[in-house]
Amino acid sequence: MRIETSGPLNNLVRSVQRQASAAERTPQELRQGLRVSLSELGRSLSAKSGEKNRDIDESGLPDSTKQLLKMIRELKAQIAAKEAELKALLADRDLDPEARQLKVEALQAELAMLNGAWASANASLIKQMQEQGLSDEQMLTAMSLATG
Repeated sequence: MRIETSGPLNNLVRSVQRQASAAERTPQELRQGLRVSLSELGRSLSAKSGEKNRDIDESGLPDSTKQLLKMIRELKAQIAAKEAELKALLADRDLDPEARQLKVEALQAELAMLNGAWASANASLIKQMQEQGLSDEQMLTAMSLATG
């Protein structure tokens, strides 16, 4: 089935078509083909992150810790953008209920993946700080930058 449209409806149609073909794939194939795309809000938040990371760059922490902190911030921004997108989708009553449900499930899957990556990055940060033997002050600085 092929439907020629433009704009958001076209994106929805492609998403439904991908999900229909994804049902035929194994879980391993699905993991290999998974990708995340940012909404316009996510891209703008990402662009602003360069300015927001100045405090990380000037923290005096080891470079590997700085990179993890930047990754954590980026993941938090992506999560916030996806949550906003999900909230807007749930509020949109113009969509067909089945189409909305499919899109909601796709966004929830993306959120789950992003939250998993965020949790993993936080665990890596803690492990790395312990392995590097950072001082209590440095650990406090890193944790405040990770939560800020």
